[in-house]
Amino acid sequence: MISGHIEEDIKDLVASQMSLNEDERALVQETLQLLQNEHPEDAELARRRFQDLELLGKAISRFPSVMESQLIRGVERNGKTLVASLSQFSRSSRILHTPSRVVASRSYLVAKSHAFSLLCILLEHNHPLNGALKSVVFKISCALMAEDVYLACLENPIFTIEKKVRIASDLVHLWEHGIDPRSVQHVPSLQALWTARDASPPTFGTLDGSSELVRLSMDLDDEWQDFLLHNLHNEETKAALEEFLFGLSFEEIQQLRNRLVKYGICAIDYPEVRSYLGGEPAYGDYAGLSHHGDPRAIYDFYAERRDAAQYRRRSKAPGPHRTLEELYLMYRMFQE
Repeated sequence: MISGHIEEDIKDLVASQMSLNEDERALVQETLQLLQNEHPEDAELARRRFQDLELLGKAISRFPSVMESQLIRGVERNGKTLVASLSQFSRSSRILHTPSRVVASRSYLVAKSHAFSLLCILLEHNHPLNGALKSVVFKISCALMAEDVYLACLENPIFTIEKKVRIASDLVHLWEHGIDPRSVQHVPSLQALWTARDASPPTFGTLDGSSELVRLSMDLDDEWQDFLLHNLHNEETKAALEEFLFGLSFEEIQQLRNRLVKYGICAIDYPEVRSYLGGEPAYGDYAGLSHHGDPRAIYDFYAERRDAAQYRRRSKAPGPHRTLEELYLMYRMFQE
């Protein structure tokens, strides 16, 4: 039996606004009970971690809500004024103009990710609960990606002022509640994308991406197929998709293709990639993330491609200026 104080600790997590939802709380309680029966010292370690998470959530809840009206020196600040100010600063300079609660809330998501990842580590690799625990971490990664995409949308001239106000409102909702109803509906599609990639490891071959695209498309839902159908003629989408499929940067893919042409090579396999590049690929090896690895690495792979894309955009270099996930979410938002 799980000890009484562990039960009370987990129940108390729902008391603050930054807290676990009912399903997460039940999942943590079930996992702690299992650990308590088999590895009491691990249960105590995990219990302390979730106690710390609870304390962090309660501390964050003491900061003013981003939707709450405040009158400071005769100037009113509320959710509407925050929405209006979001487009005034670039992403790189926005940090000191961002409400404390927002910055702290992002820290809470990271701490929550670490706490659930700890439970994954403490459980046996193939335990049935591991899938549910990893799903929580995956959703946190999606929330962080959604934040990045919202900020990118606010700086994108293709969106109207009305659309940007809606996007900013969604972003404020995400900051306030740790979740956004609009982005949440796209989580299953993002999860399906990663599952399809894991099920079809890249076969480099001639590096035209055709076989990978066909296999990927067969496993994706209608929203993804609609996105690919309407955007694959776009060179940026095609290049971003190739980066995602092959796990290589745009520049590396071009380098390998040039080498194939120069030396009349018909195809290459994965072990040859490093020797052809003359070193380690720019991006890490993130194969098998959804089922066997650390789901936080999903965000790592996204962040590596996002940073490379931002560098190309600033330097006006060829290649994708946005990641596949960004292009997909922006497409869905634009359609709504």
